[in-house]
Amino acid sequence: MDDVDIGLFEYDRQNTLYFFALNADEQIYLRYGGRDSRSPDVYLNLQSLEVALARGLELHRLDQQGKLARSIRPKPAFAREIPLLVERTFARNNCVECHLIGDFQNIHREQDGTLDKLQHLYKSPDIRTLGIELDVPKGLVVKETREAAAAAGMKPGDLIAALNGAPVWTFGDWQYLYDKVPRSSGRIAMTVERDGNSVELAIALPQRWWWTDLRFRQATIDPRVYFDSRPLSEEEKNKYGLPVKGFASEVHHVDTFAEIMKSHALKVGDIIYAVDGVERDENANTAELFIKLRKKAGDTVALGLIREGKRLQMPLTTFRMSFRK
Repeated sequence: MDDVDIGLFEYDRQNTLYFFALNADEQIYLRYGGRDSRSPDVYLNLQSLEVALARGLELHRLDQQGKLARSIRPKPAFAREIPLLVERTFARNNCVECHLIGDFQNIHREQDGTLDKLQHLYKSPDIRTLGIELDVPKGLVVKETREAAAAAGMKPGDLIAALNGAPVWTFGDWQYLYDKVPRSSGRIAMTVERDGNSVELAIALPQRWWWTDLRFRQATIDPRVYFDSRPLSEEEKNKYGLPVKGFASEVHHVDTFAEIMKSHALKVGDIIYAVDGVERDENANTAELFIKLRKKAGDTVALGLIREGKRLQMPLTTFRMSFRK
C-alpha cells in the first residue's frame, strides 16, 4: 500500500480481500468484499463475484454512453502522510499492510482526541443485527428476514437496491455505506426490488446496532480485558439490588491469558456491577463494553463485583496488544 491513493481506495482495512471495479479515469463503479466476525470470507463467493463483475460491465457501458452520474474524486491521501506509519514501517523498510493503515490512523486519533470509538473502532456493523440474512451467491438477494427488517416489511427474495438513497450493487457497497451511518441514527432507509417494483422501507435501528465483535481486528487502541459476560435481565438486577438501567453483567468466560498476564482474577459466575464506581452508561450494556468504550488500552480499573453473594472490589489491568508493524 506504499503508493496507493488511500483517499480513493477507502474501505475497512480489516477486510482480507477487497476488489474495486473502476474505469481508466478511476471512477469506482462498485466494490466487492466485506466480512463480519464469523469469517474473513463469509461474504466472498465465486458466484456472487461473477454477479458483481457482470453488473460492473453494465455500469461501464452506461458510463461510456454518458448515462451514469460521475462522482467527485475524493482528496488524494497516502500512507506516507501518517507519521507513525512512516516512523515504524517505512523507516524500517517494512511492508505497508492494509490493517496497519487503519490501526495507525486510530492511534493518531487517540493521541489528538478525535477518536470516536463507536465510529472508528466498531467498524462495519453486522447486517444480521437488522435481521437480514443474505443469499450470498446471489449478491444482495435477501434469504431470510426477522426482527427490525421483517417489521419494516422486508421479505425473502427482495433485492436490496439502495441504502439511504444511494444505489448499492454488492454487499461490499452496502457495508461500506452502512459503516458511514452516524452511530446516533435511529433508522435507515432501504430500497428493495420486488416483483419488478421498487419498494421503500424505513428500518428502525436496534439499540447498539453498531456493536461488532472486535477480537478479530488488529487494533492496538482496543483495551483487551480477557473475559466475556452477558447482561443481567431486569429481574436479575432487581434480585441483586442493582440499577435496572445499569450495565451489570455475569462473567461466562475467562481467557487463560488473564491468568498468565495477571490481568485479573475473575471467575465464571462473577457479577460485575461497577467499573471505577460507575454503574450506568448510555451505550454499554456489559462491563467489558463499558471498559472498551470509556477506558484506554493499558488502563487499570477497579471492578465492583458480586461473588457468592458478597460484594468485592477487584483490580483489572487492560492490555494494549502489539501487532506486527
